[in-house]
Amino acid sequence: MDQKIELQEIELTKLDFESDQMVKWCPGCGDHAILKSVENVFPLVGEKLGYKKEDFVVVSGIGCSSRFPYYMNTYGIHGIHGRAAALAMGIKLTNPKLCVWMISGDGDSMAIGGNHFIHIARRNPDINYLMFNNQIYGLTKGQYSPTTPKGQKTKTSPQGSFEPPFNAGNLVIGAGGKFFARAIDTDIKLMQQVFLEAGLHHGTSIVEILQNCVIFNNKAHELISGKETKYDYQLILEAGKPMLFGKNKEKGLILDGTQLKVVTLGENGITLDDILVHDPTTEDAGIHTMLASMKAPEFPVALGVIRSVVSETLEDAVWNSVEHEKEVSPYKTVDELLNSGNTWEIE
Repeated sequence: MDQKIELQEIELTKLDFESDQMVKWCPGCGDHAILKSVENVFPLVGEKLGYKKEDFVVVSGIGCSSRFPYYMNTYGIHGIHGRAAALAMGIKLTNPKLCVWMISGDGDSMAIGGNHFIHIARRNPDINYLMFNNQIYGLTKGQYSPTTPKGQKTKTSPQGSFEPPFNAGNLVIGAGGKFFARAIDTDIKLMQQVFLEAGLHHGTSIVEILQNCVIFNNKAHELISGKETKYDYQLILEAGKPMLFGKNKEKGLILDGTQLKVVTLGENGITLDDILVHDPTTEDAGIHTMLASMKAPEFPVALGVIRSVVSETLEDAVWNSVEHEKEVSPYKTVDELLNSGNTWEIE
């Protein structure tokens, strides 16, 4: 006698994504906090978008951050230096139903992988790109990277780096990127919120994480993360809310002509009504670019979702084109195509 089998949806939890592999990052490395945040967010993304555990894929390039696929209980690829974006795009184009997350570092992304970095932002496949920025090459023991501050002494710049650093947000937005956010490894709650918003965004979501390399560039983000200074140098953005910061939210941003300016509530007649309200969804990238460009100590550093604009994804465009050609093409099989037009036989 046939028995009817009832299928039940299994609720995903953090434990479903924890790997049994030993995590081989240095004690105190900011990567540990990022890993735990991602483990917490994957079940939420799965629940909200209907992904199963087997739908998640983690792709990485080369660097300390790129050990990530080993430490997640998902499908994954540990790619070659700077090429993870190409792998991630190939996976998403081949199977758009997968939830693809890409992990990279500042060197992997913006040095050898710089070309891929700007083009994944431009093409807008539905990929979640986490870029760990510790402003140094950690895996190869302390060489300066594309984001190392000018003048900093490293193994390969003993007199101080002569190069101005890249700003990740400027690259993303300048390349036409639709989603850019920034988090810091000392704020797990903010990281998880940003990762969730990135995961729910339909298109390329690039998140820069200010991450501490305790061995080769310790306290690189100390001004932003320090207990005594973080309130003055962190601007945590929320959609629809005034851009306020400071321990008592007494400071804010206004637009002075064409430039952002830090002001204090109550001084010079400044009120809450004067403070800029954050809108990450506007197509106009002007304010977003200025927010991404702010750096301490002249300005607070913008954290949270800076830009989030909905636009057609690469895989949507490609597969819509494929379906269109299926409908209008006179040929339904490869044999029909090969036997069409002028043909001849060779005896």
